[in-house]
Amino acid sequence: MRALETFARQEGLRFSPKDSIGVIDPSLPLFQLGRTRDSANVMWGSWQGLALVAADYWYTALATKHQPEDRFGFSVVVVELPGDVWLPTATITHNSKLGAPFGCHPISFESEGFNEMFDVYCRDREFAFRLIDARMMQWLMSTRGRYGFEVSGRKILVYAHRLSPAALVPIIGTAKSFHDHLPKLVRAEYASWRRGNPPGAAQAAQPLSSPLPGGTTGSEPA
Repeated sequence: MRALETFARQEGLRFSPKDSIGVIDPSLPLFQLGRTRDSANVMWGSWQGLALVAADYWYTALATKHQPEDRFGFSVVVVELPGDVWLPTATITHNSKLGAPFGCHPISFESEGFNEMFDVYCRDREFAFRLIDARMMQWLMSTRGRYGFEVSGRKILVYAHRLSPAALVPIIGTAKSFHDHLPKLVRAEYASWRRGNPPGAAQAAQPLSSPLPGGTTGSEPA
């Protein structure tokens, strides 16, 4: 814990060993998995001009007749999009089991290399193809499947299996890079609309009840 607190201080972030700001957002698929969920060691603030929250997150898998309950740990970074952007829920993962909450098959793209590295789940296929344009696809492949990515509403989530403090700068930097690679088309077409009336057939995301840095929340766009 002391190493994480030191890391947060060095990066200009606030730190709390307990989650007092509500990191777990049930609109994001990773936070829907398992029987119980918990988060701790929360860091939040502005990093290179981007408001974010980073934390340790765990969920416990349901026990079965042949397998006892197991616990899975992740390092997560949540970024809130500015303005009126409000995105359908989508997940980009190298682990197909994490796409289970969607109840649908992964979407295939023209790049076989990308399809081998990632599974993309989204009920709105049109949005998925807009989100993962050629530039985004090339950047995602440069990460070599080390991270998973999710978007929902105004939230971006980047996660990996639990990392040491020394490995937190790369995942935070990856969250910023994903944010910076969001296509201009997506930023333009998925802005300034009310939840329940998105472009195409997008499914509305549920907002966060707890604020992210800067006093903003995931409430419905005005």
